[in-house]
Amino acid sequence: MCVQNWHNETLEDTLLHFTTDPETGLSNGEVRLRLEKYGPNAYEQAKQESILHMVLKQFKDIANVVLLLAGFLSLALAIRDGHGYLEPGVIFAIITMNIALAVSQERSAEKALLALQSLNSPSCRVLRDGVQAEIDTAALVPGDVILLDTGALVPADARLLTATNLTVDESSLTGESEPVEKDLASAPEADAPLGDRLNMVFSGCLVTGGNGSALVVATGMGTQMGKIAGHLSGAQKLQTPLQRRLNRVSQAVSLIAVLSAAVMLMVGIQQGEEFWTMVLAAVSLAVAAVPETLQLIVTLSLTHGVKQMVAQNALIRKLPAVETLGNTSIICSDKTGTLTQNRMAIQRLWAQGSDQPANAGAALPAPEAWLLERLAMASNATLQVGEDGEPTLIGDATERAIIQLMHDRSMAREPLMAQYPRVAEVPFSSARKMMSSIHRHPEGGYLILTKGAFDRLPYDRTDAALHAARKAMHDRFAGDALRVIALASRRVDTLPEDGDYAALEADLHFEGMIGLIDPPRSEAAKAIATAKKAGIKTVMITGDHAATAGAIARQIGLLEEGGQVVTGRQLAAMSDQELIDSVRDISVYARVSPEDKIRIVEAWQEQGEVVSMTGDGVNDAPALKAADVGVAMGINGTEVAKSAADMVLTDDNFATIVTAVREGRNVFANIRKTIYFLLVCNLSEIVIMLGAQLMGWGMPLTPVLLLLINVLGDGIPGLYLAREQSDPRIMSRKPIGREESFFGGGLLKVIIRQTLASSVVGLIAYYLGKYVQLPGGATPSLLIGQTMAFLVVAFTSILHIFTVRSRVSLFKRTLRDNLPILYSAIAMLLLFALIVIVPPLGAIFGLAPIGLVDWGIILGLTLVPSAVAEAFKALEARRDRKLNQQRVVCHTTPEGTFCE
Repeated sequence: MCVQNWHNETLEDTLLHFTTDPETGLSNGEVRLRLEKYGPNAYEQAKQESILHMVLKQFKDIANVVLLLAGFLSLALAIRDGHGYLEPGVIFAIITMNIALAVSQERSAEKALLALQSLNSPSCRVLRDGVQAEIDTAALVPGDVILLDTGALVPADARLLTATNLTVDESSLTGESEPVEKDLASAPEADAPLGDRLNMVFSGCLVTGGNGSALVVATGMGTQMGKIAGHLSGAQKLQTPLQRRLNRVSQAVSLIAVLSAAVMLMVGIQQGEEFWTMVLAAVSLAVAAVPETLQLIVTLSLTHGVKQMVAQNALIRKLPAVETLGNTSIICSDKTGTLTQNRMAIQRLWAQGSDQPANAGAALPAPEAWLLERLAMASNATLQVGEDGEPTLIGDATERAIIQLMHDRSMAREPLMAQYPRVAEVPFSSARKMMSSIHRHPEGGYLILTKGAFDRLPYDRTDAALHAARKAMHDRFAGDALRVIALASRRVDTLPEDGDYAALEADLHFEGMIGLIDPPRSEAAKAIATAKKAGIKTVMITGDHAATAGAIARQIGLLEEGGQVVTGRQLAAMSDQELIDSVRDISVYARVSPEDKIRIVEAWQEQGEVVSMTGDGVNDAPALKAADVGVAMGINGTEVAKSAADMVLTDDNFATIVTAVREGRNVFANIRKTIYFLLVCNLSEIVIMLGAQLMGWGMPLTPVLLLLINVLGDGIPGLYLAREQSDPRIMSRKPIGREESFFGGGLLKVIIRQTLASSVVGLIAYYLGKYVQLPGGATPSLLIGQTMAFLVVAFTSILHIFTVRSRVSLFKRTLRDNLPILYSAIAMLLLFALIVIVPPLGAIFGLAPIGLVDWGIILGLTLVPSAVAEAFKALEARRDRKLNQQRVVCHTTPEGTFCE
């Protein structure tokens, strides 16, 4: 059933449409017919993806297909020869490890729809055939009359029929923290925001006070909450920038592997080589091309980032979000509780007769202190001290702010209440917009204290000039987006015998007013400034009113000159293209709906930006899921929001997001270093294998030797790249673009240079070992050539890790901040040397002992690629010094390009 504007229809027309008698409700026969027509009052469930489907999906990755083919070919050769099963075993183990990692990440439980179901009460009270009954919520149909009491969850969207002091907590749906007092007489406009539809109640919201009855107008997926469920099940996240970049790298490397293998096969057959020998060579090339440990190292980098973020109050639910955070260019933040403190606080006080209002943060003048005391006497909030000794305020948000300021100023309410004992109260109501507290006066008679909306207090307005001054002060407060509460009083001799205390609310004497606001977090402005310096724009999206949102945004530096504040109503009038075209000019969105939030996120994504979205309510969940990084609040967030999010802030603090962005950039830099490290190693192996074949030298490295180098020589030290700390200026550069390559900033040129250097020394080692008799060296042979090539390729790969750590010389880059990378490199160097030195070990892998001269040549060749890298680093440092003299310095590093 479609959601219609039932709030804008007359009650009579609504009842007529649903053919419901409000006195008797629907008949049981009619209920059965409508249940068949509309279906149960429940949310549709999305079908879960099977593990088998997830596994098969991994073979869309060409690298996994290449490895799988290599594994099967290697297995076929092993079966034919009757030995060599180690190679296919290792290849299949690597495939299994990569797929297990990918599936475990995808299998992270998607609990959002299940959490949404928990917002439905299992049963509800209805009126059917003139009889009240308690039924299963799923059996509710449009046209039913539901009965609402304090503590009940609203079971469906409904138009109010009756309401007695009915208040409903709609925070999970609208984001407004205060319960809404419902009003039967309200006549909202057709496009009124949900929070302004006072004649409606919505599914999943909690009745916090009063009672009433309502006509069900929508059930299941037709409710406002059902629309959110539809967005959750239907909204698909874009691939993260990391996933797209890794896919591009994988495709490029796999293409190189396939083309190189084809060339090798054709050349070998043309040279008269035996077919199966060339198949083995092709397998070797495939193994050389695929960086087997890339996925593992990337996962560990992300996991390390998760651990770092947990220490900073950011809990990551989905691993790719770590790196995506580092690419964030737009942060769409909720206001209440994230940018603000989520508590009302008095900002200013003005007592009648004072020239200027008093600042609540300073010492209060006597008139304003007296005003605060009287407001406290007219409040019901209480200050309780818990077992931990910490004071806790209980009660209405406005009254809590009054008592909090009393407590902060070391003022006590108890002596006042003892001197002026309360004898009666006229409760607050939305119709009157005020409440009164009646106290016995120590001098006889009674003191009436009435607080509420300035324009509703029935005080004496005969003095036009005085009233104009009060109105001007009220408008001044309201102009600064302060919520204004006024106080008036009266002395009477007796109380009405009939108990009609509301009659005392007349001819009051105006006492003064206070201005309240949910104040910004102290660290919010600094965090927004840090984000801005990092090229990140912060946008406020809130359910609050435009004036309040704009005032807070200006205080924290979010709304600057030229920035726009747009309401949900204005946003609804924009087409999607109009929003995309103007989204860069809008800094604040107020009174928005869940659909609005998704549109805002998608508009920024259409502009090519990487968007982080914060939220805590059910209404935020679809946008959290649609954003590149959904950020939920851990303290005040609903389970629905947390389940839809990629990251949960355990302190609900905006500044934590900016801290997490820095860690995300560090993770991206480390993944970039990993790509640089592994590609040089793997591409040099391809050049060596293909180059030797083209020159007719045979096969320099067997598949098992390549696996040893890739998994142990590259993989073990490479794991510790995840612990690297990036350039301290990392938050001074612009965000990485959504489509920007890993190889930007000149990195591709560096990879090609180091690949050539490593390839040349590998080929020289193989040639010398196979064809050249060196004085004091081993007799040349294929085994000696392969042994020397193995050691040089392995050693250069291991030493290469020190080159990728920083743009500065490896002799200037400290190892103290990452000692495991040094220990693992030394361990792998010793292990590979031991394999050759100990003949039984070497025989297992097809290696032979070599002479001392051979060892000397190997060590000399091993140092060449590092020397080449150091030479170019020195040239870059010289260029930097020249640029520094011109007061402009540009640095190209794995973290990005920095110019100062």
